[in-house]
Amino acid sequence: MQSKNTALKDHSRDLSISRGTVDIPFLLLTLLLLSIGVIMVLSASYASAYYDTKETGGNATYYFSRQLVFALMGVAAMLIASRLPMTFYRKFSFWVLAAAIVLLLAVLVVGTESNGAKRWILIAGISVQPSEIAKIGVILYFSTMICRYKNYMGTFKYGVLPFVIILAVIVGLLFLEPHLSASIIIIAIGAIMMFIGGARLFWFVGGAIGVTGLFVVAVTVLQYSSDRISAWRDPFADTGDTGYQIVQSLYAIGSGGLFGLGLGQSRQKYLYLPEEHNDFIFSIICEELGLIGAALILILFALLIIRGYWIALHTRDRYSFLVCTGITSLMAMQVILNVAVCTNLIPCTGISLPLFSYGGTALLMQLAELGIILSISRDIPIKRAAKKRKQEDL
Repeated sequence: MQSKNTALKDHSRDLSISRGTVDIPFLLLTLLLLSIGVIMVLSASYASAYYDTKETGGNATYYFSRQLVFALMGVAAMLIASRLPMTFYRKFSFWVLAAAIVLLLAVLVVGTESNGAKRWILIAGISVQPSEIAKIGVILYFSTMICRYKNYMGTFKYGVLPFVIILAVIVGLLFLEPHLSASIIIIAIGAIMMFIGGARLFWFVGGAIGVTGLFVVAVTVLQYSSDRISAWRDPFADTGDTGYQIVQSLYAIGSGGLFGLGLGQSRQKYLYLPEEHNDFIFSIICEELGLIGAALILILFALLIIRGYWIALHTRDRYSFLVCTGITSLMAMQVILNVAVCTNLIPCTGISLPLFSYGGTALLMQLAELGIILSISRDIPIKRAAKKRKQEDL
């Protein structure tokens, strides 16, 4: 009877512990990177915005003003996401993934086409990219399944098959758009989630062979993928066509030198470098801020990612750990791949730089995802209080 009363008393003490505040270092790093990113969108885009009278009406601040609006909306979404408990995300994880799949199907039917690819769909006048929703859907629902099958993750039936089926459906839909870069990221994040969830290493060998086969097929079937491989191997072989973009990117990076030409002083953004405010904004950063400025921005990203993993290691439950690790890994992956593309370390894949590249849906989703990490950080005081109480009881 006494032990039962003690247990009830301990439980009531657990309930009395309220969630703490968000992790301040993580929040400040996010806001600092976002602020720099919005400024760089203005600097990188005003020339092309002024020239493109068809889309922007000649408004030099067109892209900047839209990015600023989405940034403010994203901060609001981040703060809202930080208030929702992890039980909420676990409960609705399946529906987030299901919504992403439905939208990916809808894109193939009523999506808007750009540069030969259907990747966007208009919802209430806003261009939405379902692949961004699919990324967080995979992280949330894979975390739910890993917790559900925690004792069977070493088996093929529970630790591999359901995850591979989901990835096959999503990647298959992305190939039809086509959207190779999103396919690569989603396969990679799915593999990371399975690995930290406890899937046997043996299955990853077979998966690597399968992914390599898909990559070979994509390069063979999709002409634009083959052209990108050729441009990566020798961009100066065809500087007027397939190698043009990466050559202009390398010119921008090289001309920046150690200290840069100065904020707003880029030359390559004057209609030389395509996608200067989007996928190749890092090249403009290097040109205007130089090696030192670009290095400082990468250090800020590194601190944000390290802090994200720190929060993951201090979570109170397995689901929070998996989600936090997944989102942080997604952020790290996109930063590394974007910089690698701009410097021609890997073929051009169309991966944006988080919090910097122009794009409303991507920015909103990224800030909402970081809001989930902030929500997880609120529960760290509960874990610490429980640990302290346990030590006192001993």
